[in-house]
Amino acid sequence: MPDEPRIASGHAEIAEKARENVARRARAADADERTIAIAATATDFSGMGDHLSGQVARLAAVMRASGARVGLGEVLAAERALAAVDASNRTEVFFALRAALCSTRAELNGFAAAFTVIFGAEHAPDPLDDLGEIAKQALPRVAVPPQGDEAPAADLTPAPAAWSEEELLREKDFAAYTDAERAMARRLLQRIALRGPQRRSRRTVPTKRRRDEHDLRATVRASLRHGGELLERRYREQALRPRRLVLICDVSGSMAPYSRMLLQYMQACVAARARVEAFAFGTRLTRVTRELRGRDSDRALARAAAAVNDWSGGTRIGEAIAELNRDRCGGRGEPEQLAEEMARLERTAYKVIWLNPLAADPRYEPLTRGMKAAMPHVDRLLPGNSISSLEALADLMEAGVA
Repeated sequence: MPDEPRIASGHAEIAEKARENVARRARAADADERTIAIAATATDFSGMGDHLSGQVARLAAVMRASGARVGLGEVLAAERALAAVDASNRTEVFFALRAALCSTRAELNGFAAAFTVIFGAEHAPDPLDDLGEIAKQALPRVAVPPQGDEAPAADLTPAPAAWSEEELLREKDFAAYTDAERAMARRLLQRIALRGPQRRSRRTVPTKRRRDEHDLRATVRASLRHGGELLERRYREQALRPRRLVLICDVSGSMAPYSRMLLQYMQACVAARARVEAFAFGTRLTRVTRELRGRDSDRALARAAAAVNDWSGGTRIGEAIAELNRDRCGGRGEPEQLAEEMARLERTAYKVIWLNPLAADPRYEPLTRGMKAAMPHVDRLLPGNSISSLEALADLMEAGVA
């Protein structure tokens, strides 16, 4: 057994190195905590209020020099954070600026060091002394708030954040939108329209992940780097292509509160991606793909409205789907019943998703004759009455890759 002492000594060396690594990490953590504590609790800080906001730019520059990703947005957030705390309290200023300027755990220690560099001296020189009085007054500042009885009552009314309006629009019913809210929702619709269904193509593309299909040519080419040894294997996988999307919107009178926003979503889809067909129907089917093209959504919607002669009229869903099946999806014959047309549409389409604003009510049940006939051939029924319901539609389309 000559190798047993050697194996035992090797295990002892590994254990000793592990203990050294643990001790080194503990010492580094203690040092980091001491650095943060010193930076946050240094002495006199009352005289910094006059030029505190001017030092934020210098602090951000020092952090960028150490590798932190601090941009204009973080600097502006730091200015707002300073306005929300006591600018004469060094601890409050430290943690307010750290929350605004640090986005990762690794940047915390770098921030503490940079904070000590900028605010380490008890009476740091004013970096704006070289500027004239007019230039100094043009820069943003944070004043020291009054203390005691002289402090005015603070207005505690909560102010909405910049994104709160978009959050409200996501859940608001399209029928309750104002003209200003429709214009604001356009950006959200354009963002949702970028998402769509995909399918796997017959063509394959190179991939670094392990797959069943080997790329022999690439594997042999890679072996030339190692003298012909097959040390690196290459694989291929099926590529993803956009699936053809057909959008049909009911523009009859009963859908008037929702048809404009749904058409705006259709226009964003046509403008954003290829292989999208758009139709509108009331008493008959009208193809509006060409009219909805272009970046100017207002002009596109005006062209579509001019092309649809039965806007805000009656509804003939069965005949419209029959025309779609006969002329666009390769169907034959002229069925009269909506159930037959929906069955034919189900056979020619990958998925059939029906948007009905009434479905937003949890108590809704498809009890009308038309819905009863269509529901057995519908894969999913979604409300379609708000931005959030269109986001659910995008999630559903992206999940259906096959």
